[in-house]
Parts: sequence; C-alpha cells; structure tokens
Amino acid sequence: MKIQPSFRTILAGISLVLVSACATAPRSGPAALAGTWNNSLGTIWTIKADGTFDVDRNHDGKRDIWGTYTVAGDTVTIQGTGGKNPKDCKGPGVYKFSRPNENNLTFTLVSDTCSDRKKNVLLAWHRK
Repeated sequence: MKIQPSFRTILAGISLVLVSACATAPRSGPAALAGTWNNSLGTIWTIKADGTFDVDRNHDGKRDIWGTYTVAGDTVTIQGTGGKNPKDCKGPGVYKFSRPNENNLTFTLVSDTCSDRKKNVLLAWHRK
C-alpha cells in the first residue's frame, strides 16, 4: 500500500510536534518546580526534586527558611519546617502553578494564611 506524499508530510509534521513537546520543560509534577528561582524581591528559592526547598531571603547565600512540598497535578502544597518562618506561617500554603516556558514559573493562590509567603510566591519566578 502506497502512502500519498501529502499524508506523509502531515504525518512528519505531527511527529515533529510530538518530539518538540517532549523537549520542553515539564509543566506538572515535582519536575516542573525543581530548580533555583528568583523573584523581583530578590528572594532565591531552591526547589529540590526530593520534595524539599530552601529560601534565601537576604542574598547572603544561606538558607533562611526551609521546608517540604508536595505536588498533585498542577497544585503544590508548601510547608515551612524550619528557619525564620513568620508566626502566621505555621500551616501549609496551597497554590496552582504553571510553567509558561522553561525559565518562568507562576503561581495562583488556592489557600494560604501566611501573608509573607503569599507576597513572595505570587510574584513571577525566573530560573536563576
């Protein structure tokens, strides 16, 4: 059975799109968040693939806050476990996240009582 040239062209185009999609940054799960990120306040947030994170708020290269996170689809739950956590940050924060491209990460609020965490997390994050 012969395949028409136009069908082969369409099939090649679809294959190219699928291969390109595989090469882009992950958009969900822990792999989508892993990396070192900074925001316009200068906060540096290192999110590790093992479900932990460190935050350097004063740019001295030392972690000021650390904790854990879990991911379900495009939703992340963040829990500070140590460091200089403000008093209203004892509970978890829940956010939806998106990766518009490999160098940017954004969040929208689901629920969080921690005003300082909200102020930082809701800013645009850029890969450092």
